[in-house]
Order: sequence, then C-alpha cells, then structure tokens
Amino acid sequence: MTPDLMEEGARIREARAARPAPTGKTESGGRKAGFSRIATPGEVDITHGRILYLEDVSVSFDGFKAINKLSLDIAPGELRCIIGPNGAGKTTMMDIITGKTRPDSGTVFFGSTIDLLRHNEPQIAQLGIGRKFQKPTVFEQLSVFENLELALKTHKGVAASMRFRLDSAQSDRVAELLHTIHLADSVRRMAGNLSHGQKQWLEIGMLLMQDPKLLLLDEPVAGMTDEETARTAELFLTLKGKHSLMVVEHDMSFIKTISEIVTVLCDGSVLAQGTLDQVQADERVIEVYLGR
Repeated sequence: MTPDLMEEGARIREARAARPAPTGKTESGGRKAGFSRIATPGEVDITHGRILYLEDVSVSFDGFKAINKLSLDIAPGELRCIIGPNGAGKTTMMDIITGKTRPDSGTVFFGSTIDLLRHNEPQIAQLGIGRKFQKPTVFEQLSVFENLELALKTHKGVAASMRFRLDSAQSDRVAELLHTIHLADSVRRMAGNLSHGQKQWLEIGMLLMQDPKLLLLDEPVAGMTDEETARTAELFLTLKGKHSLMVVEHDMSFIKTISEIVTVLCDGSVLAQGTLDQVQADERVIEVYLGR
C-alpha cells in the first residue's frame, strides 16, 4: 500500500475519533525507439508490447551486489511468477520498480515513455503501479467497506473525506469488487476481525480501487489455509488480462495453478525463464533452488 494512503488513513481515523459519538441510530523490441516517443501524461504507452522492462539494472549494499545486471520485461495483461532462493534479489527488484530503492545503474521503464527512475514512491503509485507486501496492511479499526471507500478517495483531504459519498457508478464498482475479492458477505465487518487470508484479499481490493495497471504481489499466499490459497489463485486468474501482475511466491503448487511464464532469480539476475515444467527441469534451478 502506498505511503500517502497510509497517512490519509491515519488522519481519517484521528478525525473520526474526535467526532462526538452518535446519539441514536479499491522486451520491448525497439526499446530505443520507444524511449523517443512523446509521453502523454497519465498514459502508459504499450505500443511495443511491454508494460514494464528493466535493463542491466544493478544495485549494491555495503559491497554486496543485491541486483546484478538484471534484465526482465513483462507484457500487458501478463501474470508473471518470480521464484528463487532467499537473497536472490526478488524484494530488491520490487523496491527498485516502486521507487523505494535507487539502482546504481540500469534502466527501468513503465511502458515505453515513463522512466521510473525519475519518480518517487507516491508518484509511481499514482502512475498505476500497486504493490502488496507479504504482511497485510489494512485499517483494522475500519470496516471492509470503509477500507475500500478510503482507497477510492486517496486524493481528498480529511474534511472532504468526511463528507464524501459514493455515487452510483462508484457504488457499483465497490459491489463488483467485493465479489471479486470474496468479501461480499463481510462488507460491514471490521477489518481487524477478518482472517489472515481475508485481510490479504482486502488489501488487494484496496489496490484495485486505485485501478493499477501493474500489480506487484510479494508472497501473497504465505500463511493462508489451503482453501484461501485456492480462492486466491482464482482471484489472480480473474485479474490476469485486466491488469499485469508480478507475483513473487515460494508455494510451488500455487505457482503451478496460476503460472504461464516463470522467471527464476539467483544472485540478483535471471537464472532461467520459461514454463514451470521447463524451469523445474533446469539443472541450474534444481541445484540452487529446488533441490533433488
């Protein structure tokens, strides 16, 4: 979840707490040509068939090369799975894409015209890149509905937020989203009373309320029950095509259910890429990650 959304939520909770109690009753071929295109504000140019690409990206921390000449690209509407051993650079890669970490070298573009290295975290979120961390970050003292409503109106100040009411189109959108994230029967429940898996779905719903073009999801099924994991797979397959997704996960059964292309990272660069069967049969992947 974006920093500005978290700050807005904190301000709104404080404002609500201060109110009197009631008395009654959401590879690019031709990259160089792509970079020269004229950018349209608020628009992601996917003319060359890639919504995200990283090229020769490197970053070091105290002499340790966390990312080493990493090159990777994702197509619009694609669901890309990223696997690899701990320390392979998966989280650092997401940090770079979302502006949390600046690389020492390399290129990171969103579409053909948006240089992500020229933007900070809130700006990148506003451009249409949403990120979900492993631990769910929802507003536990607000209801499911209020969490989604807050996500929709992140651009408003506290006073305007208190007066805000959903219009008909927005209400329909929330209702549709509640079914998508399997929380239609929990709309009035406090987020703090949801199960771990339901909180994960709610946070994904909050990101979706902001209509992201690319979603980065870090170990989304960690800690979920088998049933919750299966329903999360259904959710991701529903989102594929409407959004581009990058999913970092260790649960190979889950990966098998949702994956088309799997990228294996090791030592900060791409070790292998292909279908799950292809990477599982790769001797290098077996050696460094899957084991025998």
